Amino acid sequence: MARHLHRAGGQPQSFAVGEVVAALSHALDLTEGQPPGHARRSCLVALRLAGLLGLDGEERASLYYAMLLKDAGCSSSAARMAEIFAADDLELKRIAKRIDWASPKDAIGMVVREAGRTDSSLVRARRVLTALRDMAREGNLAVETRCDRGARIVKMLEFPDAAADTVRYLDEHWDGRGQPYRLRGDAIPVLARIACLAQTAEVFLAQDGLEAARAMVRVRRGRWFDPGIADAFLALPDSDPLFADLAGDRYAEAPTDRALVSADDGRIDRIAEAFASMIDAKSPFTASHSDRVASYAVGIGRELGFAAGDQRDLRRAGLLHDIGKLGVSNAILDKPGRLTEAEYEVIKEHPRNTEEILLRVPIFSGLAVPAAAHHERVDGRGYHRGLAGDEIPEMSRVLACADVYDALTAKRPYRDPMSPDEALALMRRDVGAAFFPAPFAALCAHVDAQPLAA
Repeated sequence: MARHLHRAGGQPQSFAVGEVVAALSHALDLTEGQPPGHARRSCLVALRLAGLLGLDGEERASLYYAMLLKDAGCSSSAARMAEIFAADDLELKRIAKRIDWASPKDAIGMVVREAGRTDSSLVRARRVLTALRDMAREGNLAVETRCDRGARIVKMLEFPDAAADTVRYLDEHWDGRGQPYRLRGDAIPVLARIACLAQTAEVFLAQDGLEAARAMVRVRRGRWFDPGIADAFLALPDSDPLFADLAGDRYAEAPTDRALVSADDGRIDRIAEAFASMIDAKSPFTASHSDRVASYAVGIGRELGFAAGDQRDLRRAGLLHDIGKLGVSNAILDKPGRLTEAEYEVIKEHPRNTEEILLRVPIFSGLAVPAAAHHERVDGRGYHRGLAGDEIPEMSRVLACADVYDALTAKRPYRDPMSPDEALALMRRDVGAAFFPAPFAALCAHVDAQPLAA
């Protein structure tokens, strides 16, 4: 018998893809340790500079999408940063946004201050030396991986090549001492030169104010930044509308009508898939987790007789259910031992983050509550809302089974993967307390129907 879930219904016939990506960019702000709206405010700075420099509409549109997705590849570096520094990667990234990495003094100083900060003196000294060695060996490769991954995601979302190249060359510097390709001067695409200044200026504007941002741009003019672009920023008077817009949290709008596209299922699916890849890249222990949860959820839904449209929504919710984990430090996500009570409280916030992010996105807002409720339990002892029984959306009941089954059958920092039979046997003990009987039975049927691995 077909069922009807809490659907993402009421979707418009068309949607502004820029608005969707702008709303989801808040998730990227989380993984970079930045306050919500960092990418969108950086976009506002970039578009103001583009206007002053006379860029045409297509160039401004490419810059718009690049700025919103500039950190699309950054989740891939989180685990390694946390490992190298033995510290909170979100806090490290907040600090790193202000560091002049081209200055050995500043770069080494940051490593000395932050590596192993909570360790004993001897352990910390070893940690600092190891961090300096590893950063020297791996730093450029990490930036290349991050930039290339971000550029691929921009292309996956069908944005122009110029937008992808802006993300790929975002960390190149005018003097050739940036990363990863050591491009110099006009060899760096103009949009990437604008983006480099815009994102850095926004960090200083947000944290320290306009004069601090101007001072930073003056110091890095001709080194990090194209002198012409730096001069355009420095020439902006205090009264420029840009600064009022930034202070009032006004966000950039898409510069061309091309931002309005048909809301075909394929385009929406690709957006969900792209963000799922960012989520799963955050930890080596969650590679493809979102894809697998989505697949198990669809399989459960099919066993229960859900209609095709409901299965589609289940898949999208499965892909995006953990988007809130982008705001959780890898020092917690990848911890090999038992979490402290405080660390567990942080973990319990990720569904709330998921809900808040998805509620911002019209095409996904109907999935926000069901996707975020994947840790709720029948007995009301779940999180983040503590829902019980019939209060739990039907979609969430399916996702809960899919999520736990995948977690049990995947390797984790504190244990090896379980076999399917072991995982289902463990879950069966919690049917009626954690899991609803019907979706659990459907999970068993779906797993039994899968071909044996070779």
